[in-house]
Amino acid sequence: MRKLLALTLTMAFVAAVSAYLVWTQERPVGHYLSDLRINLAVDEGIPADRGNLLGIQPELFPADYQSLERLHLKLSAYLRKAQDQGLINEKTIVVLPEHVGTWLMLSGEKDQLYQATSLEEAMNWLSASNPLLFLRALISAEGANRMDDAYLRMKAPTMARDYQILFGGLAKEFGITLVAGSIALPNPSVSQGQLQVGHGALYNASLVFGRDGFPLGQPQRQLYPIFDERGFIQPSDENAISVIDTPAGRLGILIGSDSWYPDNYRKLNEQGAQLVVVPAFVIGRDTWDKPWRGFKSVSTPPEVSLKPEELSEGEAWHRLTLISQQPISQATAGMSVFLRGQFWDQSSAGQSFLTRNGEVFADSNARGARMLNVWL
Repeated sequence: MRKLLALTLTMAFVAAVSAYLVWTQERPVGHYLSDLRINLAVDEGIPADRGNLLGIQPELFPADYQSLERLHLKLSAYLRKAQDQGLINEKTIVVLPEHVGTWLMLSGEKDQLYQATSLEEAMNWLSASNPLLFLRALISAEGANRMDDAYLRMKAPTMARDYQILFGGLAKEFGITLVAGSIALPNPSVSQGQLQVGHGALYNASLVFGRDGFPLGQPQRQLYPIFDERGFIQPSDENAISVIDTPAGRLGILIGSDSWYPDNYRKLNEQGAQLVVVPAFVIGRDTWDKPWRGFKSVSTPPEVSLKPEELSEGEAWHRLTLISQQPISQATAGMSVFLRGQFWDQSSAGQSFLTRNGEVFADSNARGARMLNVWL
């Protein structure tokens, strides 16, 4: 009797494990409906032969990331609208927001993940449907927040491949220089024209793709991750700021609140940066209009006298982002581009703006996808 019971339990266990393994391999693609519209919110300057900076503030949702084809459809629709309005030429630099590549971790997952009601629930589905990848990533995770590290690390090679296929492909398709927002990867680097992942800590990094679809230079890593991400994103070497030659001029990239630090602009000045772009992301539906909470990293620049709650988050971004404000920045123009949309219970609030000759031009409408353009 005991042998029969043991055999029955063993068979039930094997059947359950087999059913689970079959379930993890199933990746159905559900119905897709997304708003492909985008409006030109700011158009500054006069068209000339020096090119332009074109910021794309997308409105993205988890279902947009279910496949590369879906995300390509949405982003290419935005770029095609810009093309139809005469905003794209061989010297155009297109700027996408921070973490637009990080959410590639969602690609190819189960419908339950996209239909989740919270980020926590979605991440539970992510780990449950990729058990071996998740366990391997959890073992090698670093930092104080090992779970979030593991979620980002578990699909890193696939994310890096998809990032280059998608954004390198868009750069080549539209003949543009593309600042591909940012992506969180372990020790990212470019080798023989390919984005590679390494071992060790995660970095929030931005990569630029040229008109041929290949990377220009090495990834620019974020120097000062915000407090909420410091448990799993490693700050880069403070001296690791580089400038990239583009058809429109020498380009510097400062990710997120790296743009709040005057010393970063001085380092860009030393390298002859003519343009500065800021891929950015602000969490929280109404954060932009709420009181600024102060610097969200370990250090506060001694030159900054701005105090927390002295003004709103949006006003602080305008004050602290010092593009083209002499003598701190010698760049002639630049822009900050924010990720918008809703990822389960996590919403976003940033409103993109551009700076030219020390003057700020902002988009005051927070709804829908937006484009901002400045002629150089």
